[in-house]
Amino acid sequence: MEKRTFRAVFFDLDGTLLPMDVDVFMKSYFRALGGYVARMGVAPDQFMAGMKRGITAMATNDSGHANAESFWPEFLACIDLPEDVTAETLQAAIGDFYENEFGELGADVQPNPAAARAIEALAAKGYPLVLATMPMFPRRAVEWRLRWAGIDPAVFSRITTFENSTAVKPKPDYYAENLAAAGVEGRDVLMVGNNTKEDLAACQLGCEGFLVTDFLIDPVGFEVFSVRHGSMEKFADWVDSLPECADPAQGVSDAIVPAAARERVLAACGIADGQAGGAKTLEEAGRSGGTDFVINGMED
Repeated sequence: MEKRTFRAVFFDLDGTLLPMDVDVFMKSYFRALGGYVARMGVAPDQFMAGMKRGITAMATNDSGHANAESFWPEFLACIDLPEDVTAETLQAAIGDFYENEFGELGADVQPNPAAARAIEALAAKGYPLVLATMPMFPRRAVEWRLRWAGIDPAVFSRITTFENSTAVKPKPDYYAENLAAAGVEGRDVLMVGNNTKEDLAACQLGCEGFLVTDFLIDPVGFEVFSVRHGSMEKFADWVDSLPECADPAQGVSDAIVPAAARERVLAACGIADGQAGGAKTLEEAGRSGGTDFVINGMED
């Protein structure tokens, strides 16, 4: 496989840096948040209906506005607010949940030391790091999950959240705005993830992929051997062999990316609307990035 140099490294979080079964975690998360707002008088069925509508709104967001702006109106539209609760106080209470109770969900998580080792080695070699995690959570929830993984959030130049992102994985728009935020081309970036559809969609924009197989998610029947792959331990060992970053990305932004900047990246990649299906090989991954989305943990 051709050896490439990188100006930045993008990482997925859940199942990649953070060892967990995402479905199990999501069920625990919905149960905890639902119980929290129930104490304010929010009916459980309305809460779940609101979450489904809000998450779907983020998954289909093409407004150019932050995902949070798509989520809240749809979520609140499903809630019959108790007499003494306003939309503002409910949102504030949910913010308090993420600040405090959410952190307790990681009590049983066992971090993989190899993840922190890889991050520390890349940072020491001067590689700018972007946490390219599904941007459907507020920043505080993402910071908690990084802490569960034994990783300091401050090491990342950009962390994608529902406050600073206008698209979700596997849409090319999502990766385009992150390339624009980093001021790099796809060929300058290594994307590290465990999901063959959501994470390797970055290959469509020219990124190289490393597929972490400890908690592999493969909804498309991907031919794993067509891309660099292995356990997080193997990835950390591979990172040790990388040279220092010769030309690191400069001025990586953690803010919302203007639509025009995102569109320039897509145009440079020859992508019109970025809608395509799943891929089974790296070559197909370079032409894929479907937009169908499954809400994990909401089956019951």
